[in-house]
Amino acid sequence: MKTINNTFGVLFYLKVQKVSSQGKMPICARITVNGKRTEISVKRSVMASEWDSKKGMPRGSRKEIAELSMFLNQFKAKIISTYQQMLLTDVVIDGPAIREKMLGTGKLAPTMLVLIEHHNQQQMHKLAHGTMKNYYTTQRYIKKFLMEKYYRSDIVLSELTYRFILDFESYLFNHVPKDHQKPLNNNGIMKHIERLRKMINMAVLLDWLPKDPFSSFKKHFDKVERQCLTKRELEGLENKHFGIERLRHVRDMFLFSCYTGLAYIDLAELRPNNIITGADGELWISTNRIKTDISVRVPILPQAMKLIEKYRDDPRAQNNGTVFPVISNQRMNGYLKEIADICGITKILTFHIARHTFATTVTLSNGVPIESVSKMLGHTNIRTTQIYAKVIEHKLSEDMRNLKQRISSSSLQDN
Repeated sequence: MKTINNTFGVLFYLKVQKVSSQGKMPICARITVNGKRTEISVKRSVMASEWDSKKGMPRGSRKEIAELSMFLNQFKAKIISTYQQMLLTDVVIDGPAIREKMLGTGKLAPTMLVLIEHHNQQQMHKLAHGTMKNYYTTQRYIKKFLMEKYYRSDIVLSELTYRFILDFESYLFNHVPKDHQKPLNNNGIMKHIERLRKMINMAVLLDWLPKDPFSSFKKHFDKVERQCLTKRELEGLENKHFGIERLRHVRDMFLFSCYTGLAYIDLAELRPNNIITGADGELWISTNRIKTDISVRVPILPQAMKLIEKYRDDPRAQNNGTVFPVISNQRMNGYLKEIADICGITKILTFHIARHTFATTVTLSNGVPIESVSKMLGHTNIRTTQIYAKVIEHKLSEDMRNLKQRISSSSLQDN
């Protein structure tokens, strides 16, 4: 790391001259400022066989090694933060001054990057892979923001303020991607803010932060019209003949989701033992949503049953132990755009539209109560279902027509 006047670096190494009776060697941090080295003992030791001298970090998968790695990352973050704070105060900076300031605190103050790493390690086995990918993306934006706004690689949590959040929000709104990605829209920005807020909440619960900087912040999501296929578009997709096998295959998976409401990942993981006979003697899908681990039970409609039978003997599905031979979601969505062009569907077709289609066109518009639709989608809150499932115009028209008939019938009886 370089500034205008200083060169600065931190690395860890083993002090091989001092070996304990258990064969462990003490770990030291070497701070280099303008070519001059200063040593700080980190009060930790490790076996030489569990130390990667090239990376200057422990190696191995034992719990103790993982905890040691986390401690050293915190220690390094604190050294860097101390150095950066000293830069801002225009004091004379050298290794001994940093060491004195470090040892004077007596305790490592938690930092933003330490919090993010702690959150990700705690949640990686609880949250779906796709959800964790979103947190990693937020983490990258936070790192870029710290460097571009504050010229720092990290920040102590106690420095977080309401202004920090507003600055991060403004940064995201004005960020121009250098690759092929599109600029973030308002809702995408609010999702990053939402994920940051969840991590900050964790810091407050851990007593790493005395006050929640989000206490006065109000996030705002723009209302988005959820798209789905109409009855005519769905029928056209079903009846369309595709000469290319990969397109037929993707069309079938999409249709299955239209008639069951399963999300991509739940369809990909659907296994034969998830097909059960219900109390009514009919076949049902019985599974847990991978995203939320919520139990889902869906009666299998004839259109979905035909697709299950169609792929029952597929060698790819049998090899995976799944009902269908599903490809990646990214490839699936790429092929769906091709399918939309062939079928004359002007909507941007993604796999998630199938779930919307199930909620709206297949169930609600055919009189299935929204409470039942909510259960089949695996929602814990009916308001979530209302977002997915708009009541389309012809259903409203049908309801009003039935109301008119009931009113007319009632009037005739009164006469």
